[in-house]
Amino acid sequence: MAFREALMSEWRDEMVDRPPDDEGAYAAGWTVSGLAVLGTIVVVWIFGI
Repeated sequence: MAFREALMSEWRDEMVDRPPDDEGAYAAGWTVSGLAVLGTIVVVWIFGI
């Protein structure tokens, strides 16, 4: 019998993985997300929240 890793290592989630057909939307989503994070950091830094 061959050694098998735990079943948790075989999961696949379409919300996490790169969509196979729409690279533009994928890049735009990460860009917007990155800008939102940077904006939040700058606001917290400026206002000292």
